[in-house]
Amino acid sequence: MLNRHVLILNQNYEPMTVCTARRAIVLVYLGKAELIEKYDFYVQSVTRRLPVPSIVRLSRFVKVPPRRILLTKKNILKRDSYRCQYCGVYEGDLTVDHVIPKDRGGRDTWENLVACCKTCNAKKGNRTPEEVRMHLLKKPRRPNHLMFIQYFIGIADTRWKPYLYMSD
Repeated sequence: MLNRHVLILNQNYEPMTVCTARRAIVLVYLGKAELIEKYDFYVQSVTRRLPVPSIVRLSRFVKVPPRRILLTKKNILKRDSYRCQYCGVYEGDLTVDHVIPKDRGGRDTWENLVACCKTCNAKKGNRTPEEVRMHLLKKPRRPNHLMFIQYFIGIADTRWKPYLYMSD
């Protein structure tokens, strides 16, 4: 129960990060954060009964430098929802494909790497998608911090959606 995910909002309601319920309870108890949304259960101490937070907002604004998500195979696969970006298959071993092959000037960037099944990777080979008439399901792009919370960590509670700028 105390290891549940809690969404942390900056004072201006901008999503910052996710922490454990244990950490969020401490922040609320110390007056460093206020409870915005709570789960339907409580933590009982000797003298208090505290709700388990789902969303908390910091009492003071914290300036956070822009965060970068590391370019790794695991993060590429997560960004693409473990789905081949050419045929849409979810099964099997996925690899990472360079949309523009490296020997044609393609680089290791978020915009040039996609999740790909081994069948499509072999079919595409050392060519561009246009040359083999293969189309990407979605254009690859660098994920931002908000995308990281939405898709990499996941939505632990539907009450997070308005704060993560998502619609139902």
